[in-house]
Formats: sequence, structure tokens, C-alpha cells
Amino acid sequence: MEGKEEDVKLGANKFSERQPIGTSAQTDKDYKEPPPAPLFEPGELKSWSFWRAGIAEFIATFLFLYITVLTVMGVSRSPSKCTTVGIQGIAWAFGGSIFALVYCTAGISGGHINPAVTFGLFLARKLSLTRAVFYIVMQTLGAIAGAGVVKGFQKNQYELRGGGANVVNHGYTKGDGLGAEIVGTFVLVYTVFSATDAKRNARDSHVPILAPLPIGFAVFLVHLATIPITGTGINPARSLGAAIIYNKDHAWNDHWIFWVGPFIGAALAALYHQIVIRAIPFKTRD
Repeated sequence: MEGKEEDVKLGANKFSERQPIGTSAQTDKDYKEPPPAPLFEPGELKSWSFWRAGIAEFIATFLFLYITVLTVMGVSRSPSKCTTVGIQGIAWAFGGSIFALVYCTAGISGGHINPAVTFGLFLARKLSLTRAVFYIVMQTLGAIAGAGVVKGFQKNQYELRGGGANVVNHGYTKGDGLGAEIVGTFVLVYTVFSATDAKRNARDSHVPILAPLPIGFAVFLVHLATIPITGTGINPARSLGAAIIYNKDHAWNDHWIFWVGPFIGAALAALYHQIVIRAIPFKTRD
């Protein structure tokens, strides 16, 4: 590294994934699989791009919680749902925020904004353990700060309306909630892998530009499906930030679901993409 500042690609800025585009990249022999990120990379700590990426994750997650929790509060405080954006608007707030924030931060940190996404990319060896832990810490701190600002605006309403905290809703079991979080996170992380696949980017020049769109749309669709079940977590930082600032007993009763579920879903998506879709373990290396 030696002080050289480099752009971040999927959080592993040491390894370039630039490939030819168009017809010259249509065959497997023209594509070289990028090397896996090292488990530990002490040299990253001396690079400004490492710290810059963490700051970007903090700010992005802060803005994500600020926008989305305010939207949830606006819907929940209205006596008539016909005068609010409703569940569809909440889903759009989450999906649209991710679309915009991933677009803004992808070239700096990879635009994870979610510990589950970071965990899945780490399992696929797209970034080092050092960077993954740093990202998760910064995402969590950003989420706490974002929810805290919302509470500062409207403390009474925040506490009265649940603070946007994730819980398993009445009529559903803990198993239902866990399953919804696993499947929902699988959809998100699988979309992230597909939208940022280096081989696909090499073949289709438009893919890197469009990558934030399917990721945001996946978040939107998952929220439409699972808001009635858990309020939709699929992001442990989002769930933890809202729970800490709200800090009522029922917000913590099922909180483990919003860590275990997303991490299982992310792991399954990473395994599916790397082993089934890309078949990386079965490829012969020259």
C-alpha cells in the first residue's frame, strides 16, 4: 500500500477487477478470476482509503436509518393510513434509500450499509476480516446515530410508536420471523453478488452502472413481503440501532432473530453464488 490511495472494489481495494468489455470478454478463457482477499491485511490500517471507506459506511448507514425510521414514524402516527404513504411507501423508503446510498458509496467502500452483506462478501473472500469487522462496527454506530437523531426530533412519538424497532408481530411465531429474515436476506445478498459479479461486469459494460438499482429493488420487494411479519430487518445494524435507541423490553425479546436470520441468509447466498452459480471450487487453475 505504502500510502498509495486506491479506489475500493467490494471492500477489497487491493485487488483490481478491471476486465475487457464487449466481445473480447465473452469467453471464460478471457476472464481471470480475481484472487481472494487475504484473511488478515495489517497493511490496510496504514491506508487512508481503509479509514475513508469506514467513514463512508458510517455516514451511509446513518442516513439510511434517518430516512427510513422517520418514514415509519410518519406512517405509524397517522390515525388514517389513507393519508400516509402506507406500507408501500415504507418499502420504497428502504429500497430507494439503499439505491441512492449504494450508488454514492460503491466506489469508496463497496456500499455495503449492512453487516449481513459484509458478512456474505467476507465468506466469499471479497474483503479481509480486518475490513469486515471495521465495516460492521461503523455500520452499527451509524445506525445508532441515525435512530438517535430521529428520536431527538420527536421523542414522545418515537417512544409511543415503537421507534421503528423490529419485532415479530402478533399472529406469527419466532420460527416464522426467523424464516422470513433468512429468506429475505438471501434475496438481498444473492442480488448483491449477481449485480457486482466481476465476470458479468467484464462481459456486460452496463452492469456496474446499474448495480445499485437491482439491489435497491430487492430491498423494496423484501419489505413488501415481510413488513407484516417482522417489520423487515434483513440488516442487523438497522435492527440494533433502532432497538438501542427505543430500548423497551419487547424490542429485545426477539432481537436475536434479526442477527441470526440475516447472517444465515447471507451465508446461504454466498455459498449458492460461489459454489452453484459460479462453481469456483470446481474450476481448474492454470
